Amino acid sequence: MTKLDKNDRLIRISLLVVAFSAVSVLAVITIFIFEQGTPIMFKYGLKSFLFGQDWYPSEKSFGLLPMIVGSLMVTFGALIIGVPLGLASAIFLTEFSHRRLTRFLKPVIELLAGIPSVVYGFIGLMFLVPFIRENFGGPGLSVLAASIILGIMILPTVISIAIDSIRAVPDSYREGSIALGATKWQTVRMVVLPAARSGIVAGIILGMGRAIGETMAVIMVAGNAADIPGSILQPVRTLTSNIALEMGYASGEHREALFATGVILFIIIMILNTIANLTSARQKKR
Repeated sequence: MTKLDKNDRLIRISLLVVAFSAVSVLAVITIFIFEQGTPIMFKYGLKSFLFGQDWYPSEKSFGLLPMIVGSLMVTFGALIIGVPLGLASAIFLTEFSHRRLTRFLKPVIELLAGIPSVVYGFIGLMFLVPFIRENFGGPGLSVLAASIILGIMILPTVISIAIDSIRAVPDSYREGSIALGATKWQTVRMVVLPAARSGIVAGIILGMGRAIGETMAVIMVAGNAADIPGSILQPVRTLTSNIALEMGYASGEHREALFATGVILFIIIMILNTIANLTSARQKKR
């Protein structure tokens, strides 16, 4: 074996170790969360955690249904706001705008991802919450406020990945469609977007993960009321907010219940990602 072959083998082994280390870290985190959170779930019953509506840790009541509903409402609200805007922006920047404008705007959009979430929360608290309170009613701190803030926060992820996916579509697809008599928009809608669908769905999945896992901005604008909201104008508490608000002083079973909250959040994220991936794979096969 030559020295070059030994170096190649050493590099392969090193890369393999790095790859497995990342998987190992994820496995350790998963095991730790489940080890800390599942005992109390079995002690009080999984049904009481998933369907209980009262969160009073001092009275041994650990109902997570309001937080589960709140997390899902805020996440889907963010997707309803962020995905159409992000996809429309990506289509415009790749297919209809001047290249100079695209070269300028794409880095600016990507910079939005580097803004700390507390800044988004502060802007929402100072401007968005009073606007909702004065024009739509309610306290302002609400599902709507959290959905709008999260919808803006996921825009850089959705736009960047959608742009890369649309650009990856071969130009021959566009040229063939136009040669058959299709208009520019018909080509985009019927040829380019279906060809880039898997990448666009991947961007949506990442945006969904960002929305459901966000904490600080949601704490600042959602109101953090541990009740099932009757409308999008009422306060809400998410699973991540529940952990962040109470972990600092929790102890005993209260602390274990917060780890159980993390277990439920982990399972919800895995279910949503699995559904999104299966949908993407089914559409791609079609």
